[in-house]
Amino acid sequence: MYNFRTDLALERRDIYKKVNKLQEIDGVESTEEDINENIKVSRVKIANENGEKALGKAIGNYVTIDVKKLKIAGEEEIQKTSEVLSNELRKMIDLHTDKQGEILIVGLGNIYVTPDALGPKVINEIDVTRHVIKYLPQYVEEGTRPVSAISPGVLGTTGIETVEILKGIVDNVKPKLLIVIDALASRSIDRISSTIQISDTGIVPGAGVGNTRQEISQNSLGIPVIAVGIPTVVDIFSCNA
Repeated sequence: MYNFRTDLALERRDIYKKVNKLQEIDGVESTEEDINENIKVSRVKIANENGEKALGKAIGNYVTIDVKKLKIAGEEEIQKTSEVLSNELRKMIDLHTDKQGEILIVGLGNIYVTPDALGPKVINEIDVTRHVIKYLPQYVEEGTRPVSAISPGVLGTTGIETVEILKGIVDNVKPKLLIVIDALASRSIDRISSTIQISDTGIVPGAGVGNTRQEISQNSLGIPVIAVGIPTVVDIFSCNA
């Protein structure tokens, strides 16, 4: 299998097509939608084992939101990006659980390492509701989904594989769905902090930079896993490829 050095299914598709001089890849379906002049949504579906083998990604759906000049975007553009992300994430959640299905949000990464701190920092911004619904239901709007959140740290500081921690939490809390948030690797410096990928196949932490850890997926945890990531690192040799 080709050494892609990227977590983005969209980039892997483009690399595979270029290397093999293909117009299309058997088992890979893709569409693109321009939301406005600055925001584009690309959808890649890996439909069978041929596509899985070609891209080195599990069968499932991968949505990439590209935002031009996000790092210098104004409030209006940031709000529009947020709406697009929310809509795409909501659609993917609805594929795997009902409106009341409990969700556990997991922030992966090391908060003390800047390019790996995305997950833990996002967890601090999550509105958790599970405990409020349980202990103070009179203050919760009817129909509110139970949401809990955790930042489990990394193997280097805990000595425990992240998936082992999550198995214990899933067994006790029993959520219907996991959403994992993590920093990703890209092959393009233009995508740093300007691209968002959502997938419903889980995640293999460190895979994009060759430091593969145990996968966090439905296979390992028994429930659907949606991954949300933003590229924060790029391989210098990939940039020159």
